[in-house]
Amino acid sequence: MKHIMPVLRTVLVLVLAGMFVSASSARAGSGKYQKTAIEEGEKLRPKIYELAQALWDYSETALKEKRSAELLIRALEEAGFTVERNVAGMPTAFVATWGSGKPVIGILAEFDALPGVGNEPVPEKKPRSDGVTSGHGCGHNLFGAGSVGGAIALKNAMVRHKLKGTIKLFGTPAEETVVGKVYMAKAGVFDGLDAVLDWHPSTETKVKNQPGRAMNNFTVEFFGQAAHASADPWNGRSALDAVELMNYGVNLMREHVKPTTRIHYVIPNGGEAPNVVPEYAKVWYYVRDINREEVEKYYQRILNIAKGAALATGTTHKVFLITGVHEYLLNRPLQEALQKVMERVGAPKYTEEEQEFARRLQRFVGKEEKGFDDEVKPLADKPEPPSGGSTDVAEVSWIAPTVGFSVTTAAAGVPWHSWATTACHGTEAGKKGAVVAAKIIAAMGAELMTNPKLIEEAKAFFMEKTKGKPYQSPIPVDQPPPLPKKTD
Repeated sequence: MKHIMPVLRTVLVLVLAGMFVSASSARAGSGKYQKTAIEEGEKLRPKIYELAQALWDYSETALKEKRSAELLIRALEEAGFTVERNVAGMPTAFVATWGSGKPVIGILAEFDALPGVGNEPVPEKKPRSDGVTSGHGCGHNLFGAGSVGGAIALKNAMVRHKLKGTIKLFGTPAEETVVGKVYMAKAGVFDGLDAVLDWHPSTETKVKNQPGRAMNNFTVEFFGQAAHASADPWNGRSALDAVELMNYGVNLMREHVKPTTRIHYVIPNGGEAPNVVPEYAKVWYYVRDINREEVEKYYQRILNIAKGAALATGTTHKVFLITGVHEYLLNRPLQEALQKVMERVGAPKYTEEEQEFARRLQRFVGKEEKGFDDEVKPLADKPEPPSGGSTDVAEVSWIAPTVGFSVTTAAAGVPWHSWATTACHGTEAGKKGAVVAAKIIAAMGAELMTNPKLIEEAKAFFMEKTKGKPYQSPIPVDQPPPLPKKTD
């Protein structure tokens, strides 16, 4: 026995040493793949700039992004991807696929602009000389270009290292109206993915760590009876009265909702002329909260208020749920892995001239002259409180493990969804953010392709949070997407 014990100890030491070497080699291999992916992203800088500029020039709004979608599709097909068009009944939705087998990694790409925020790429308010009034105030020109660049860079890295796996780039229209991914999710487009990568332009470079808000987006139409507003008003039943009564009821309800709740509305149609009792009127609502359960609770209360307004005014009404989303489901294992990748890639770096552009813009809008933020923010130990608006990316996060991040593309503190961010997103400084995003996507994709343990951990976390329940869309099963009228 005395002779056996030293031998056993030696064997154990050798086994442990072998395990350490194996683990070290795996980490080194992962680093090698990431390095290649980052290199491939840098090679694509000119192409990413070209795509970002073309999308900025087009500035096509939700579900009208025909040229924008075709631009990205062409780039992907030239890189060897197979593309399926007209996905989920939306002409500008597409799925581009390359590779085979597991894992299957999804990458999200958006490309719709906002109405009314067009601007020249200058540090002051100046309408575009070509007359285009829409603009990329949310930076989706960079989003689309960066995601496509990231997918191609990942593909090129996989070819260089002969890696197995499948890349799926999802061209998702109409994020600004919170529509595209909702109807794609309902159609099962995101089924079968092992992990999903998502990014967004911002004033900071960081891993997404707050869930946003769940939301219902709906209209209520009221139908009354027209009459002369002075000669015989007793023969009329005002649909506008019903809208106003509904809004009054909802505003009284605000006293009795939680601090996390957000309710806002506009009146797209309130009648045609003051001397005609309006026989038709429409109000458009968003109701948001920290989760689907709270949204549904308040949504039902608002529907009851609408019903009461119709009864009180002698009108009829119709409700149309345009879209609805969950809160974003964060995935901690993916967040922590992504943080390491982001720190390796780093935030965009700016010239003094670019920083001066940002400071001039900040001066123009009355904000502190900080310039562009050029640091990667740390990842907090716990999720941050819900903030901001709602996103249809949330629907994907309830179907497969999803991780998101932002990259600096606009001057710190400037109003988002505005002419000021549109201006930033048309500059080379803004485009630098898209290249950084492409590198992060490619490097994180390489990590996922070569680290099955990470995917296992992400899936286990996902199953724990969803309790294994299948995704259920807030939208009725047979409801088609709200496509623009052909005359639009």
